[in-house]
Amino acid sequence: MGKNKNKAAEAEADAVAKAGEEGGKDSPYIQWHPAFIEALQLELKDYKDVLELYPEVQLTTGPLKIDCVVVKKTSGVKIKKNIAAIFKTWNLIEYKSPSGGYVSIENFYKVYGYACFYAHLNKAPITDLTITFIESRYPRKLVSHLKNVRKFTVAETSKGIYTVSGDIIPMQIIISRKLSVDDNLWLKSLSDRLDSSEVMRIGAILAKQAKTANINAYRNAVVRANGKVIQEALEMTGVPKSYVETFKKIGWIDKWRAEGKALGKKQADKKWQTVVTKKDAQIAKKDAEIARLREQLFLKI
Repeated sequence: MGKNKNKAAEAEADAVAKAGEEGGKDSPYIQWHPAFIEALQLELKDYKDVLELYPEVQLTTGPLKIDCVVVKKTSGVKIKKNIAAIFKTWNLIEYKSPSGGYVSIENFYKVYGYACFYAHLNKAPITDLTITFIESRYPRKLVSHLKNVRKFTVAETSKGIYTVSGDIIPMQIIISRKLSVDDNLWLKSLSDRLDSSEVMRIGAILAKQAKTANINAYRNAVVRANGKVIQEALEMTGVPKSYVETFKKIGWIDKWRAEGKALGKKQADKKWQTVVTKKDAQIAKKDAEIARLREQLFLKI
């Protein structure tokens, strides 16, 4: 009986997962930035009384804004978390999603300028600011520029974390794909390249966090970007029933179902539009033929 239920649940997950693949890693519907904010909160949860996080900080009434600013409220506390080891009082973070490219040389100077402007607006000592760039790919051109043009030192001080030294503002570049899954599960898993084992692990942890943390944006981004891999994880031989139930509990299967319905409607609408367009073309062709015959008949008369 239990095996049959498990197979039924897996079959249901299989069907809705296939329908939900529409998200894909390049989907414009993936909301990476809200998911990143939730991942960052989870990474820094041990310091929630010390660090205050402000997403999408507007510098002016215009378009100038910083992806995230983390403010250290208690100056005497040492932050041991690897991604926040360089943090001072004001910490500016620029995030590039897996589908959002990489930090270019132009991006670097834009954010550096924002940091100077932020210090001016808040009357903050420039030496009490830090800048963090988080992306999924290693920015070779930028690193080369920092080393050869700016004469900065760029060194990997921890797995996936590159410290930039030589400027008055401490800076770091974090490559999320290179982070350790043990130390930075949330940022590393905010990816469009998860494997089955990572899906299983994060699913189990999300189930525990579901009632204590706001993870909706994070969950949705992971599902949309990795629908096919999540499907494969459920198809693995001997996958425990607990995992199927876990995926139900954290809403992944419901999400697939909803996306499957939306995809079905979209495909149906597209198919219907194709039929209508084809029929319109046929009618137009017949109308043209009738007009041509009438013209010939008129000329004969």
